[in-house]
Amino acid sequence: MRDWLHLAFARAIVCRGLIYSVVVGTVLTAINHGDSILYGQVGSPDLFKIGLTYVVPYVVATLSSVAALNSRVK
Repeated sequence: MRDWLHLAFARAIVCRGLIYSVVVGTVLTAINHGDSILYGQVGSPDLFKIGLTYVVPYVVATLSSVAALNSRVK
């Protein structure tokens, strides 16, 4: 677990996850909430969902990057 966390918080992994999160999160937010944002009808539940829209790609990118690195080592 310690090795996994060490890899997950490595600078390259974090940067890659953030880039994917911004790109994918922005596209998905535009698709799912674009009209609400344009018309200024974004409420608290929407903000929570938009936040998750950015968190999920970060988690997926991090999990897959660490898994790829671990599979190369073994």
